[in-house]
Amino acid sequence: QVQLVESGGGLVQAGGSLRLSCATSGSIFSINAMGWHRQAPGKQRELVAGTTSDGRTNYADSVKGRFTISRDNAKNTVYLQMNSLQPASTAVYYCNAALRVTGHRDYYASWGQGTQVTVSS
Repeated sequence: QVQLVESGGGLVQAGGSLRLSCATSGSIFSINAMGWHRQAPGKQRELVAGTTSDGRTNYADSVKGRFTISRDNAKNTVYLQMNSLQPASTAVYYCNAALRVTGHRDYYASWGQGTQVTVSS
């Protein structure tokens, strides 16, 4: 069974930084895209940043220049460096990956349980 486990969330003051990590485990044959989404209270889940297996990245306009996504393909791990955090960044952050399980042909989307990020003003 595949698992994605986020870590690194917490409480930080406005202007501060956090680094989120998402580790994968299980019988993973390969991973295509990986990314981070977030969901604030009362709002829909939204894409924060994504990265492909060949290193291409994309970001939500609201985080460009402040957040950086990276991945370690050898470890099947993705990171999100968040700088200059603002109260509007407060949300549960979810890791996701398009992955292929060993012995299967198709890719499917797998999600972590989320990690809370709270930014105080």
